[in-house]
Amino acid sequence: MARSSADDMELKRSCEAGILSKEKDRETVVMSMRVAKGRGVWGKAGKLASRHMAKPRVLAVTTKKKGQRTKAFVRVLKYSNGGVLEPAKVYKMKHLSKVEVVPNDPSGCTFLLGFDNLRSQSVSPPQWTMRNKDDRNRFLMCILNMCKEIYGAIPKVVGMDVVEMAMWAKDNTTVKVTQVSTKDGPVESLVGEADSQVAIQKDLVLQTEDEDTEALLDTYIMAIGEAEAFSERMKRELVALESANVYALMETETVVEEIEWRNNKLELQSDSNVALIDELDKMLVLLQIPPEYEASLTGGSFDEGNMVKNIEACEWLTSAIKNLEASNLDPIYVREKRAEFVLLKCTFVRRASEFLRNYFPSLIDFMLNDKGNFSQRGQLQRPDHADMRYKCRTYARLLQFIKNLDKSCLMPLRKSYCHSLNLLIRREAREFSSELRAGSKASKSSTPLFEGPASANQSISITDTTADAYCKMITSSFFAHFMCFDVAALAPSDESDNNNPVAVSEPPGSSAKPINSSAELGVLNQCLQELLDGIQEDFYAIVDWAFKLDPLSCISMHGITDRYLSGQKAEVAGYVHVLLDDLETRISILFSRFVDDACYQIEKYERNVRQIGVVPYIPRFSQLAARMEQYINGSRDLVDQAYTKIVTIMFVTLEKIAQVEPKYVDIVLLENYAAFQHSLYDLANVVPTLAKYYHQASEAYEQACSRHINLVIYIHFEKLFQFARKIEELMYNMSPEEIPFQVGMSKVDFRKMLKSSLSGLDKTINAMYRKLQKNITAEELLPSLWDKCKKEFLDKYATFLKLISKIYPSETVISVNEMKDTLASL
Repeated sequence: MARSSADDMELKRSCEAGILSKEKDRETVVMSMRVAKGRGVWGKAGKLASRHMAKPRVLAVTTKKKGQRTKAFVRVLKYSNGGVLEPAKVYKMKHLSKVEVVPNDPSGCTFLLGFDNLRSQSVSPPQWTMRNKDDRNRFLMCILNMCKEIYGAIPKVVGMDVVEMAMWAKDNTTVKVTQVSTKDGPVESLVGEADSQVAIQKDLVLQTEDEDTEALLDTYIMAIGEAEAFSERMKRELVALESANVYALMETETVVEEIEWRNNKLELQSDSNVALIDELDKMLVLLQIPPEYEASLTGGSFDEGNMVKNIEACEWLTSAIKNLEASNLDPIYVREKRAEFVLLKCTFVRRASEFLRNYFPSLIDFMLNDKGNFSQRGQLQRPDHADMRYKCRTYARLLQFIKNLDKSCLMPLRKSYCHSLNLLIRREAREFSSELRAGSKASKSSTPLFEGPASANQSISITDTTADAYCKMITSSFFAHFMCFDVAALAPSDESDNNNPVAVSEPPGSSAKPINSSAELGVLNQCLQELLDGIQEDFYAIVDWAFKLDPLSCISMHGITDRYLSGQKAEVAGYVHVLLDDLETRISILFSRFVDDACYQIEKYERNVRQIGVVPYIPRFSQLAARMEQYINGSRDLVDQAYTKIVTIMFVTLEKIAQVEPKYVDIVLLENYAAFQHSLYDLANVVPTLAKYYHQASEAYEQACSRHINLVIYIHFEKLFQFARKIEELMYNMSPEEIPFQVGMSKVDFRKMLKSSLSGLDKTINAMYRKLQKNITAEELLPSLWDKCKKEFLDKYATFLKLISKIYPSETVISVNEMKDTLASL
């Protein structure tokens, strides 16, 4: 809610400034509030009928001290063209005779102030409209308080609810500091607004009481001197009214009590009869066993055609036992019936458990004997358990009722189911894995990784073969139906028992809760282990086979495994999570073996023979990296770790190879680092790990270039830069003016050095270019090297000229621009 303008201190200061600009004496603004000014039109019976267009104004209640007296005013301020407040009208509060709320405004926020000193009473007074009733009440209470405190009386209030004003004043009471006029002058006192508002409320109530009394007196036509007669008349009427009420109550009391007692007795008797009949009906329902249900529970068949009747009988038995336990009947009355229910429950659970223990193995044996359920030579067949799921779903509800009736019988059923299904799954996995490997015709490349060219076409075919085979294996029914790998979600009714007899749906009205305790999870994970134990060997065989065909297929297999692992919780996935984790570890170990072999091939390069040009493993690594990027399927952690290990070995080995011939160290380094950047430029833009080593190679290349260029420059201009070095050493101990007088540093010596160094400059520069060209085997690097060499030489020559200008200021030397032109012309 927006803040009231009465609390706007900036508005108060603007009002004080506007009043001070027109008045000599300073006035204190007690309250200022923004209002809308309208003017009503007199209608019939002297009431305001309507009002004209509203104008924005500010009403301010002000006080002014004049000696021991305090005067109060109501000022109207308007906004000038510049938006500044200026006085428009002033009313003396002592002439305020009426405060009236306009009845035509349904919001109650419009009022008018009547003053008895206005010249023309025929002109309708202005109407003031506040933003809300709180602002209206606050402003009017402020005016009434000041009238009461300063002038000792309040004006007539019309159109306002006294109770409403009193409640508002009570809820909005605050403590404030006020000035009270005493004989000794005005003093400040800490009082509550409630103290002053109580007096206002009393005055308002007195006004209302006067009006009510006048209306009452109008009903009695009496003269002024008949007050005592009026009082006696009122007393007689009051006594007569009270006597009539007492007599009526005494006359009917006994009759009412008798009727009430009879009604209560009949109502109690009726309620008791209804409750007794309901309880008897419930007892009959609880204690009576329908004959058709009894027949199904004690001797019915468990064939598929009779399962509907068996389920209905189970539902009734479960509900009957639950209702009997929850009833408030005395155990003496239902003891025999409870024993009958328990016997019926035990009989049914024993029969059903024995049937299911024999049913699961017979179903699995039938599937094992059917060769059409397994992969044949030349025909890869995914395991199909649709028929088994349908049969298990038929008995899922029955199994759930058995669990609710007696949980102790569930463990033998689990063991029977898991042991039987384990035989089927292991057989399917073995046949599926064998046919996958036999049906994949990819051949392994006989060329070592860093010792020959790699075939891009071969790598693609191997990738498709091995990765697809592993993906088919891991997303087949062996894991998919237990961990929901790439299997469409089933409806709640279809989730009853896909491959697990404990994952059945809850029957209507059952009290079974979701499996969330650690004990239940432990039991289920143990069953899962019994279900899948032994299947891991077939997955290991697929992984080893794929690694032999193409070691880089480990990247795809690792990504597939990691994707399934990240989508499962270890505490829920249980043994399947352990199997996948072991597979991921095995894949990582095999790939690490491949990386170690690659590092060994890099390290075994001949280090005792001078290396000429780029070492072969640098371009081959770029081919390897491009192939590895094609294999990524999900996480790239395995690939980035391989990049880190291989590139680190490459750089370390390169430094060792370069040290075989110290004379050509920098040439070997700059050529190989340049080749590394050139071959991995595209990959480094998209692979952050390779980008890091790309920048590392770039820095090493720049350092090698700088060292080699400085060596070439120093060889051809040795005397020139040795002379400059002597000058720098002497300047540490003496002033520039003393250096020409040192031995070997005279002007004559300087001229001889300059002549021997710069005479035949064209030949010297050409010799420097040939020196760079002679040792570089990568011709594409020569232009950039020569540009770096010229720039470095010009920088050194400019530094030399700065030194010479301090020591030999009168000597004439070739300028930097002339040297630059000479280099550009060659």
